[in-house]
This record gives sequence, structure tokens and C-alpha cells, in this order.
Amino acid sequence: MSTMTATTAAPTDIATARFGITATDRPAGMVATTTSVAARTLRKFVRTPQLVVLGTIQGAMFLLIFRYVFGGNMAPGDVPYVDYLVPGFIVTGLLFSGMTTATGVAEDVEQGFFDRLRSMPVPRSALVTGRAVADTGVLTWNLLFTAAVGFAIGFRVHGDAVETLAAFGLCIVFGFAFIWLFVFLGLISGNAQAAQGVAMLVFPLSFVSSAYVPVDSMPGWLQPIAENQPLTAMTNAVRSLALGDPALAGLSGSTGHWVALSLAWSVGLVAVFAPLAIARYRRTA
Repeated sequence: MSTMTATTAAPTDIATARFGITATDRPAGMVATTTSVAARTLRKFVRTPQLVVLGTIQGAMFLLIFRYVFGGNMAPGDVPYVDYLVPGFIVTGLLFSGMTTATGVAEDVEQGFFDRLRSMPVPRSALVTGRAVADTGVLTWNLLFTAAVGFAIGFRVHGDAVETLAAFGLCIVFGFAFIWLFVFLGLISGNAQAAQGVAMLVFPLSFVSSAYVPVDSMPGWLQPIAENQPLTAMTNAVRSLALGDPALAGLSGSTGHWVALSLAWSVGLVAVFAPLAIARYRRTA
């Protein structure tokens, strides 16, 4: 008489088959786990390209609206409005990319992705960090596309090549810092729809800043708020580098001052929201 036996796939076997993450006899390191999760997230974007395409098209549409609908009557500083606008729009575009992060993280929680990895011997913090690294890569693509559209509609840099590259590098740093905020929002939202709504609450920061108009053109009670928030410092830093001289945009202080202030804001955002996101993930997973 033959004997029939039933076998059940272990959680690690499921994770290996679905996500390409292989269990070993010893815990995986921080770098290896971060790389694996980042690669999995990037593959998801490749298999669902509309997640990236729609975001980049939406950003380009808003840039065209600001350039041709609102820009006709604006002349801040000693440069054309398009040269004033594009650096600010690129910086605030980081928030548009962040919405994808918040909804993506919420989907991972809702669909049980983090639950499937609980039994694996990997650093818990690396799982969240991998998502942040992957979304920084997608954000870099969005920055390149937005900058290309900016040049197509008349934007020109006034600084040298080093300053231009530094401005682009700062944008990536700022994006990585903001991604941690959106990772945290995605983890606390519960589902993708709620995450999208919660992420929208951050967008008023882009308008209450120096991104689109000088701060001194705002009502007196609003100016202190606009002057003392991260997007203003980051926009002023990128704009100072792109223009080669902050005075061209009507800014006081040196380029070094704005760069240092914006980097301090970036470090502060990561220092606050990275631990919060990791702590929340550990409770969620």
C-alpha cells in the first residue's frame, strides 16, 4: 500500500519564489537586504510602468501651466520668470514623487508583503531602507525628465557646470530626505487610498514657500511660515546654484549659506522620520 504525504511550502520558500530573496543559514547583512528589497521595488515599477509615466507626465503638465498660464505677469528678481520657476518647481516636484512612495508602502502593508518577510533572518530596518533607496532612483528619473522639460520651455542655467551638477545632486539628497516622511505616512495610513489623501496634506508646503513667488510678496503673517520651512531653504539653495548668484533671484545671503541650511533641513528630516518609520514598521510587521 502506498503512502501519500502532503507537504506545505515554508514561508521562506514562498518569499524566495515570489520576491527573489533567498534565505541563508546566517542573517543577511544590511546592505544585501537593502539591495534585494530595492531591486524588488524597481522591478515592480518596471512591470507597471504607468506608475512612473503618469507621475512624470503630471509633473510636466503642472510645469507648463505655471510657465504659460501664471508666469506672464511675474518678474521676480533680475531673471526671466522661467529661470526663477524651474528650480523651485523641480524641488517641489519631490512631493509629487513622494505620493507614489506613500501609496506604494501602504499597498505593501495591505497586501502582506512585510508579513511574508517576518520569518526571514534579515534586518527589519533594511526592508524600509530598501524601499527608500528604490524610490530615490525613481525620483532621480523624474528630476531628469522635469529638468529636460524646463530646458525645452526656455529655462537656462546661469551658473557653471559644477554648480549645475551640485544643484541636481542636492535635489536627490532632498528627495531622499522627504521619502522618509512619505514612507512613514504610508505605514500609518492603513491602505493606499488613505495614504494618497494623507500625502496630499503635505502639498500646501510647496505653495507656502519661495518655489513660485518671492516670500516678501506674501501677506505679512504668512512670511515667517514660508521663510522657516524646508522647501524654502532647499529651493533657495538650488536656485542660487542654478543662477550662479542668489542676488539674481532677489535673495540675501550667500549660496553657501542656503546650501548649508538646506542640508541641515535634510539631515533633520531623515533624523526624525527614518526612526519613526522603522519603529512603525516593526509594530506593523
